[in-house]
Amino acid sequence: MAPDDSRTASLDANHLRGKLRAYHEPSTARSVYEIGLTVALFAGTWAAMAVALNQGLVWLYLLLIAPAAGFLVRLFMIQHDCGHGSFFPRRSANDWVGRVIGVFTLTDYDYWRRSHAVHHATSGNLDHRGVGDIDTLTVAEYRARSPWGRLRYRLYRNPLVMFGFGPSYVFILQGRLPVGFMRKGRTLWLSTMATNVVIALIAGLMIWAVGASSFFLIQLPVVALAASAGVWLFFVQHQFEETHWREGDEWNASEAALHGSSHYDLPAPFQWLTANIGIHHVHHVSSRIPYYRLPEVLRDFPELRAVGRLTFTESLKCVPLALWDETARKLISFKEARLAGLSPSPA
Repeated sequence: MAPDDSRTASLDANHLRGKLRAYHEPSTARSVYEIGLTVALFAGTWAAMAVALNQGLVWLYLLLIAPAAGFLVRLFMIQHDCGHGSFFPRRSANDWVGRVIGVFTLTDYDYWRRSHAVHHATSGNLDHRGVGDIDTLTVAEYRARSPWGRLRYRLYRNPLVMFGFGPSYVFILQGRLPVGFMRKGRTLWLSTMATNVVIALIAGLMIWAVGASSFFLIQLPVVALAASAGVWLFFVQHQFEETHWREGDEWNASEAALHGSSHYDLPAPFQWLTANIGIHHVHHVSSRIPYYRLPEVLRDFPELRAVGRLTFTESLKCVPLALWDETARKLISFKEARLAGLSPSPA
């Protein structure tokens, strides 16, 4: 359903949020098709990799790693929509589909949904950081740290950590415990442990079917690549130069959602693989919109196309950004902080 003829020419975020409620209704048939196609592609590619290894077709096995990882990312995005209650009309359908997918994405659904809800509720709020987001220090906070503290933050922000082995650690190891909610009661503990048990059972079944070596040769690189791609997407969606961070009464949820989230304008095949998650500014303004309806919003509100827009080439320039400059109100690199005399550490 499209909105009426009035336009948000000034892009008032609160007004826009009300307009976007018209896009909340998911199509059960479309959702079933989307998940069915994605599961079939992921399972088929995984099976083809197993056959390739069994037949000694190493070139084919290597060729299929990236597509398999891409389909796993797409599964995660469906789980993401389920967590927002936007993929199916009924909450129970969203929850159980999300839990099942979580076994394959190595992400406990209930823990992740709680963490991601905090992210949406506090995105861009300098007073509430640390849950469901990428750790970001202000220049003042970085300067106040000890040399060891600054070194740890620089290591955390190093691309080899942030996009290399860091994502694998988060999804394969850290995800086995409800990190960040350890004292929030037993519900998340039970959910996470149940997911771990099912993951172990499925892994055991697959090892029995294809052998341990084939299983790990397929699963580890696919999960590692998918995890890195997922973290990259999340990074680019919020860690760009003109992102929006405020504190105290200056923070407004709607403004932070619209201007603190990017429009990652990817080529069509990658937009499909990532389930339109690049239209992230619209998603943050109205998270109940199913991902397959996000392009409708850009079609009906063309003025949103330019808000926070990043191409792939432009997104590469986001990698060095690591500190929030509260004076200039933008993200800057360690080098920029040093050259401006803001950083006590060497380049």
